[in-house]
Amino acid sequence: MLGVIFDMDGVLCDSEAMMAEAACLMLREQYNVPAMPEDFRPFLGTGEERYLGGVAEKYGVTWQPVRDKARAYEIYLEIIPGRLQPLPGTHAFIAAAQVRGLKLAVATSADRIKLHGNFAAIRLLESSFEAVVTGADVRRKKPHPDIFLLAAERLGVPPPNCLVVEDAPSGLQAGKAAGCRCLGITSTFAAETLRAAGADWTATDLAAALPLLTR
Repeated sequence: MLGVIFDMDGVLCDSEAMMAEAACLMLREQYNVPAMPEDFRPFLGTGEERYLGGVAEKYGVTWQPVRDKARAYEIYLEIIPGRLQPLPGTHAFIAAAQVRGLKLAVATSADRIKLHGNFAAIRLLESSFEAVVTGADVRRKKPHPDIFLLAAERLGVPPPNCLVVEDAPSGLQAGKAAGCRCLGITSTFAAETLRAAGADWTATDLAAALPLLTR
């Protein structure tokens, strides 16, 4: 292993519930749609346009992607201060990987505005990573491999020498399609679900995954 590519939401920080809360508030505000957090679960990891759009379609809403996504992010950034926390082991895993000389990247289907908000909330520096790839950098989102292929390219590390860290089946499918080894974090889905999606290993969080750095 020469590089580690982290998904962000559900891997570095426990943000999934707050994003669902913001999305529900947006849909109720804009369309009076009684969306519930569980409505968004099938779309986790696929990028906010599909995440919001999939639920809008479920309720028969013709939504406005640019406006509605911007509003959902606005609400999200309002509700995370003081609430959003790094998942256990986030800072320790990154520090240990750096000590081992591994190259690090973040590859998130979210937009950069969300990345900046999350990093500020969990006190994580973008400079800790050699590469940062967001949903705006690729046309095809997870489960397509594009985002991980681009992250590996920017790291200068062949995909088979990269470990992808993901919490969603769509992300693990993307990582395997890119040719990477994959670690599934069970913050959102059960270990069996993540293994079925292609996880080579599973762990409750990055604290529990620290032994992988010695492999």
